[in-house]
Amino acid sequence: MSEANQITLRRMAAEDLLAVHELEQQLFPEDAWPLAGFESELAQSDTRTYWVYADAGRVVGYAGLCVVLPIADVQTIAMHPDYQGRGLGRKLLALLIQTAGEKNALDVMLEVRFDNPGAIGLYEFTTIHRRKGYYKGGVDALIMRLPLDVQQGQEEERNA
Repeated sequence: MSEANQITLRRMAAEDLLAVHELEQQLFPEDAWPLAGFESELAQSDTRTYWVYADAGRVVGYAGLCVVLPIADVQTIAMHPDYQGRGLGRKLLALLIQTAGEKNALDVMLEVRFDNPGAIGLYEFTTIHRRKGYYKGGVDALIMRLPLDVQQGQEEERNA
């Protein structure tokens, strides 16, 4: 693993797709998106925005957002296990929320596996629904929501 100053955050490009897909398969073996899914998402640049973290050129994290007003939806967010616990995932999520606000979304939504407490703990969202058996293996999904006006108010309080 390299020093933190070599980790860069940038927009995802077509040449990142194979590395992103490999990481996706490693992290989510039961629920991994197919490569064509990532290709399709990246091609929809009018409503989708994707980023990658790279360490010395190696993709170690990624995230994507879909904005179809008035809703923004976190499509995916993931970090290689060696890079978890460093705040990088939290920074990615903050970037997704910021981007949603810049695009005038009113709410940010996401789905997360019920059996993924690490991810659930990362999200400062409210659970609004539990979708039974949504993921392979019959695992439930939590549907979570963050109203952006509330988020912006919290940021203003922290900065005061």
